[in-house]
Amino acid sequence: MQDMAEQILAGNRRALARAITLVESGRADHRAQALELLETLRGHDRQALRIGLSGTPGVGKSTFIEAFGCFLTGQGLKVAVLAVDPSSARSGGSILGDKTRMERLTRDKNAFIRPSPSQSQLGGVARRTREAIDLCEAAGFDVILIETVGVGQSETMVAEMSDLFLLLLAPAGGDELQGVKRGIMEMADILLINKADGDLKTTAIRTCADYAGALRLLRKRPQDPEGFPKALTVSAIEENGLEKVWGEMTALNDWRQENGHFEARRAAQARFWFEAEVRERLLARLTREPVKGAMRALAGQVEDGRLTPSAAAEELLREHLLME
Repeated sequence: MQDMAEQILAGNRRALARAITLVESGRADHRAQALELLETLRGHDRQALRIGLSGTPGVGKSTFIEAFGCFLTGQGLKVAVLAVDPSSARSGGSILGDKTRMERLTRDKNAFIRPSPSQSQLGGVARRTREAIDLCEAAGFDVILIETVGVGQSETMVAEMSDLFLLLLAPAGGDELQGVKRGIMEMADILLINKADGDLKTTAIRTCADYAGALRLLRKRPQDPEGFPKALTVSAIEENGLEKVWGEMTALNDWRQENGHFEARRAAQARFWFEAEVRERLLARLTREPVKGAMRALAGQVEDGRLTPSAAAEELLREHLLME
């Protein structure tokens, strides 16, 4: 693990890819090695700008990421893309085809693209995406783009692992009432109306105005300067608006760093993921013996009507998970 850590810090991409595979593994021995590796890397002074991107399927997330990623590498920045693909509820498999949709960025020597399966994890991201972010940061990348699976209103997990959260929307995808919906809409720092080109350009401008009006109705957040969150139009196909988007993002990030919100956000996220890991570990105990056997027996009593679901759950937790 010490050797792998040194290779990652040296920017070795093969070592980085192997390390991400390691942290994503479900084997107990691999998990122990992953924790050792992450602990070895802890304390490096490298810091990347973490940008989460979400949006409904078909809105053009991959196209935007390729265009935006190439724009950033053209500015001399090193970019890592962590793309999360949905896993099948039946087979558990994922297509993992993001690299084929980002051919130009894949060939860029200053870019690294890593697709990962969601593995039924809720929230639009994979379970170990946060640790993959830490590895990419240690490898010296300047910007890390986290692309979620296609999401709806309630899947906001990516906002808990990013410094900036972008929500991509399609032209004519909603109006002011859509814009004031809580959930993913109020978590976004910038709304991007993509596909503002061709016949859709006028529609995109009108949609952007609708969302901008809706955002003014939301309560101003303490971590935002005046004018944020805001809505912008962009064309990933024609690569129009990318410079303006980057300018707004850097302005927001600089303001947060100068006013202490950046470090506070990262600290709050670290606590969030600590609590999430505790919950995951507790849930994992339900799949191991003797808890699994006791759960199966109690489930039979619930099916027969001898116990209510609430009473059975309380008995299981009291007897096996030390719940008072």
